[in-house]
This record gives sequence, structure tokens and C-alpha cells, in this order.
Amino acid sequence: METTSLLLHSKSIPFGFGLSNNCNAYSKKKVSLRHFNEHLQSQRSNPNFFSYRIHKPVKIPLEPTFLLHQSPTPLRLTNTNFLSSVKCSISSSTSTETAGNHSRLNSLINLSIKAKATLLQLTPIDIIKWSAVFSIVIAATKWTVNLFLNPFFWMYFSWTWLFWPWLVAISLAVYGFYCFYKYSLGEARIFEQLALVTSIFTWLTLVPPAHFNGYLEGWPFVFFFVYHYFFFFNVSVRKRLYGDYYARPHDSKWDVSPPKWSRLFFCVGVMVAHWLAAFEGPELHLVPGGWSNAGIWILILLTLLMQYNSTLYLAKYSEKVVVPTAVVQFGPYRWVRHPIYSSTMLLFATYFIALRAPLSLLFVIAVCLIYYAQKAKMEEALMIENFRESYLEYMSKVQYKFIPLVY
Repeated sequence: METTSLLLHSKSIPFGFGLSNNCNAYSKKKVSLRHFNEHLQSQRSNPNFFSYRIHKPVKIPLEPTFLLHQSPTPLRLTNTNFLSSVKCSISSSTSTETAGNHSRLNSLINLSIKAKATLLQLTPIDIIKWSAVFSIVIAATKWTVNLFLNPFFWMYFSWTWLFWPWLVAISLAVYGFYCFYKYSLGEARIFEQLALVTSIFTWLTLVPPAHFNGYLEGWPFVFFFVYHYFFFFNVSVRKRLYGDYYARPHDSKWDVSPPKWSRLFFCVGVMVAHWLAAFEGPELHLVPGGWSNAGIWILILLTLLMQYNSTLYLAKYSEKVVVPTAVVQFGPYRWVRHPIYSSTMLLFATYFIALRAPLSLLFVIAVCLIYYAQKAKMEEALMIENFRESYLEYMSKVQYKFIPLVY
């Protein structure tokens, strides 16, 4: 006889069957699958009902008369899952983690071997170099930390930012370097060229006096705009002659340029001179005003007129404003052979006179004379090569290069 297993009750599925030995015809066909508690309440009056809780499945042999397929209508058995079936799976995560640990261990071993090989290849000179680098880094780090922990630094820092927007100046300098890079590639637009010039003039005329005085007033503002107006005369001449601001293609031999070290010397020297002037001069509020500055205004007008007339006369006797077609002997060229350079030196001198900085004035004049003398010598050799006797005759008439009656 085939034995059938019935799960009467467990902790996870508290259901039971009501069975009796003396079952009538109806009760043979009736199987209750209600909750065990409800089953107790509904069958409490039935003396033949029995229930018990067991924790293990119990196999009860059934009589042949109690068979589910004896019903007139075939009983369809449906597998109803009250709880999701427990799934067992065997994972290989342990083996995967072990393989990963082995790969990491191998990589560390290879790295240590390479490090040992590199250390064995170091020479005493390399050790000295790396020691110097590490010493500089440690010293710089220590100095930076001490600086940021110094309360006086933050006090000065706060006052400086209150009276002078350092963030604007530094941002303008960074953008100026970017514009200079594009200008060196020949890709700078008009706005970028203007930004480059503005950045340079800001760090020449505004930043130094603001740093040493803590505020700005008076002449630095005036010369900030005078510098712009002065150096854009050549652009205005192009606009007047050709109707736009762009330079024309020309023979590159007329682009006279001294060596890089000479140009770097000139740029650094002019920048240092402006900072020395701001340091040497008195505080801005102590600079006298009124009619005592009338001579400075006259020098400003003289500088601007000299620059404009020199550029205009040179452009009239030049092709594309760069290549000369004749020896210019009119306007400022009647007194000095290089009036454009003379007007530049006069502009710097006027600014330093306005700041009452005589020593810085002598320094910037010396820097300009050294640089412009080298550049003028190259230009005159090129002029003699192209115009020969006419330019030699002009040199005999006008003996001074930059300063009338002096040099």
C-alpha cells in the first residue's frame, strides 16, 4: 500500500486537516485548509476533531477508502506556495576573492621588485638632487603653513583686499598671459589684444602704488588711461589710412627684433622700474596738486603729440605702415632719428616725475637706452642697406638718436 505524507502543522505553515475515523460520505470529500486558529474556532464543537502541533512532518498511513481520486469529479491538485520556496545555490565568490587577492599580491610583489631595481640604479648625484628637491618642498610647505597660521598675515591680507581688488588684478594677469599666447600664434582677436595691453598697464600703473599705499588716487589713474591712449596711436593710424585696425602682410625683414634676452631685459627692467617708483615715491595723498602739476600735464601733451606725429609721418612714407619707401625727415624726425622710441622714454619719465621718484626715473631711462640703442642700430643698418646715401646724409644732418642735444 502506497503511503502518503501529509504536513499537518509546522511553525512556518500553521495549517491543519480535520480527520476522523468515522467519516461520513460528506466528510470524506471535505478537506479544510483554513488557518489553524480559525479551524479550531469553527470545529470546537466537533468531538471528532483533533489537532496537534508537531515540528516534523508525520507520515500517516491512510485507509484505502480515503483516496483523493475517489470523488465523482476528478480532483485537480494545485501546488499553492504560501511561502516562496527556499533556493539553495552554491557560490564561487570565495574562489573569486582568492584569485583577486593573489593578483593584488603579485602586483605588489612586482612593484616592490621594480622599486628595488630603481633604487639600485640611483647614483650619489641623483640622491643629492632628490634630497635638495625634498628639502625645498618641505621648507616651502613649512613656510606656507606658518604664513597661513600667522594672524598678522590675515590682518594685512584683509586690509589689502578691502582697498585693492587683488582677485581682479590676478585674474586679469592670467587672462593676459592667455591672450599673449594667442597673440604669439597670430590668432588674437581685437578684444584679446586690448585685454593683453590692459593687463600690462594695470600691473605697471595701478598694482604697484596700490600695493605700497593700500589705496589708489591721483596720478596712477591718470596714467593708466594715458598709457592706453599712447600705445594705441599706431592702431588709430591704420584706421585712418586703411579703414580698419589690422596689420597688412609685408616683408619680414622689416620686423626688426633684438634677441630674446634683450627683450626680456627690457620687459623686466620696465616692470621693476615701475615698482621701484611706487616704493620710492611718497604716499599718494602727500603728492601736491593744483598748479604745481601743470608741468606734468604739459609733458603728457608733448608725449602724446610726439608719438602721434612720429607714427603718422612714418606711415605716410611707408608701405603698409611698416616698410619705408623714403627717408622721413619731417615732423619730430627733424630733431631725433628715432622719435617713437624717444616718446616712449618720455612717457615713462613723465609718470615717474608725477610720482616724485627720481632714482627710479634714472633707472628706467638707462634700461630704455640700452634696449633702444641696440634696436636702433639694427634699424639703421637696414635703412643704409636700402637707401644708402640718402640715409647717410640724413644721419649727418640729425646727429641725435633719442634725446636732442644729449644722445
